[in-house]
Amino acid sequence: MNILLADDHDLVRETIRFFLEKIDPAMKVIEARTFGEALEAAGRTEPLDLILLDLKMPGMNGLAGLDTMRRRFAKVPTVIISGFVGREDVMQAIHHGAAGVIPKTLGSKAMLGALRLVLAGETFVPAMVARDEAEASEAESGAELPDEGPIQGLTAREREVLKLLVAGMTNKEIAKRLGIQEVTVKLHLRGIFRKFNVTNRTQALRIAIQNGWRV
Repeated sequence: MNILLADDHDLVRETIRFFLEKIDPAMKVIEARTFGEALEAAGRTEPLDLILLDLKMPGMNGLAGLDTMRRRFAKVPTVIISGFVGREDVMQAIHHGAAGVIPKTLGSKAMLGALRLVLAGETFVPAMVARDEAEASEAESGAELPDEGPIQGLTAREREVLKLLVAGMTNKEIAKRLGIQEVTVKLHLRGIFRKFNVTNRTQALRIAIQNGWRV
């Protein structure tokens, strides 16, 4: 597995590389210090399985760098890493096609969990940010618990799964919380995706938050 890790701080790259290699010692981590170096490295790496981009590194120009990377390498999941992650930053990154946002401030255990999640093809959104977004949407709409739109078509169990998804839980954590098998969680997620007319967790999360879902 080839991972591109782009950040202008040596310590940050060393830390994240340590956790990636802890997941799989055979994993190849390609490092870059600027966005230009990241683009060049991505172009010469085949296959490329995941891209991790620092939001503030030289040449990134905010989300413009994410847009460029997504256009050039649309099939490769791209995750933003950032020292400061606010609600607006996260939602804008997701809107621009990021497969997730990982704060550099995460503790070691949480960082390892976040990396495992994105390497499994899922989306990592900080739980606090997801809750803030849901509460803000609810306040704007004035609805305590929305029952209209795509939410209305969900079963009671699908709503439970969706709440925990918005809270930032993995499939395994959702299964443990609800006392069901992980494969059952995946089946419920498929049902949610179908009813929302989406194909992944990121899109489902966005629709839930836009509809004022509260954790």
